Parts: sequence; structure tokens; C-alpha cells
Amino acid sequence: MNKIATDKAPGAIGPYSQAVVCGGLVYTSGQIAIDPATGDLAGADIATQSEQVMKNLGAVLAAAGSSYEKAIKTTCFLADIADFATFNEIYGRYFTEKPARSCVAVKALPKGALVEVEVIAEV
Repeated sequence: MNKIATDKAPGAIGPYSQAVVCGGLVYTSGQIAIDPATGDLAGADIATQSEQVMKNLGAVLAAAGSSYEKAIKTTCFLADIADFATFNEIYGRYFTEKPARSCVAVKALPKGALVEVEVIAEV
């Protein structure tokens, strides 16, 4: 098992890794819209936060030797299901190969984020 860490995505805010590679797959931790340059939550709207989440995921996937195109499964968490259409449009620009996906609304996300996404991908 190989733990992945990159300064191009926010560091873990708890006792976990940004991602782990095991058995030819990368498992990312959930990424929220923290801007790695500032350490702050990027924007207060779903579009801005969704874009930052995708950038963070891209950086973690790249550090693991993977990419959006190699994604097998994503799990997406929204603080408000009313944001689904906006999130879905942005998500679709990054995950063009259409991996399997679950998307659910949750009561709250860390740091007041509006969206969190985790990925399982081939390396």
C-alpha cells in the first residue's frame, strides 16, 4: 500500500491520507473545496466550490499516477440536493468517461463545504 500526498491539493485535516494506492487502484479521500494555496474554502457558491473540488481531485489523482479518465467509481456528497444540476454540469466536464457514481445530500460537510467528492480509479 502506497500513501499519496501532494501539495497541489489541500492536506488532510485529520488522521488520514489524501489517497492510497493498493492493488492497482487509487482510493482518494473525499475532497472539499479548500484552495491549497490559501488553506481557505474557495467561494461560497456551488459552482466555485465544485470547480475547486475537481482541481483538488485532479491533483491527487495525478500524484497517484492516475487521472479522471481512469475513474471507476465516484461518491459525491452535496449539502443541498437543489445544487445537483449545477454540480452535475461541472462534474460532467471532468469525468467524461462516465464512471459509476453515487450522489447524495447530507446534513453537513466539513468546514461548511457545499460539496465533497471521492474517487476510486485505476493507476
